[in-house]
Amino acid sequence: MNYPPKHHQDSNKNHMIEVIKTYPLATLISVKNNEPFITHLPLVYRENDGKLIGHIDKFNPHADLLKQDNDLKIIFSGPQCYISPSIYTTTQLPTWNYIKVHLKGKVKAIESKEALKESLIIMTAFLEQPEHKYVLEPDNPKMEGALVYIKMFEITITQWEGKFKLSQDKKPQDIFNAREELKRANQESIDRFLDIVF
Repeated sequence: MNYPPKHHQDSNKNHMIEVIKTYPLATLISVKNNEPFITHLPLVYRENDGKLIGHIDKFNPHADLLKQDNDLKIIFSGPQCYISPSIYTTTQLPTWNYIKVHLKGKVKAIESKEALKESLIIMTAFLEQPEHKYVLEPDNPKMEGALVYIKMFEITITQWEGKFKLSQDKKPQDIFNAREELKRANQESIDRFLDIVF
């Protein structure tokens, strides 16, 4: 038996790229001497060559593994929530729906200071979409002072896997109900969580 089931896999690369663009905070996983190194940081998908671009603090121990031709895994997480049987029109069991993109890649350090500056400007512009209320200028003195502490890297993606568990095996009305519940539950859980911790 194939796992996960095919109906919970999405091989449409455009769908996976949309997850990366909409939820750019990635989980990077590298392994050295059987010890995992895990870091969470935003990555930008570069359209012209399909590579992921990122930056890491040079003091992060993971930085040493983000160098030439090292293998790593990357996870992008979209919306997720518990699905109660009460939302279905048919008898079902409780489940959890989610959207994830799992990637494998090879990483390469970029040592050019100019490339680093340009990539920071591009990433800021991407993350400021669509209003662009803030523009990171090339001569920003704070950026100039920070460059020495930042390492740039690019990832060549070698394997794509879309995990879209969205009640696709249910009847059309139940698929729609699960979609609406995913939207509702995500907004409600954010509001409730922030009221508690912030």
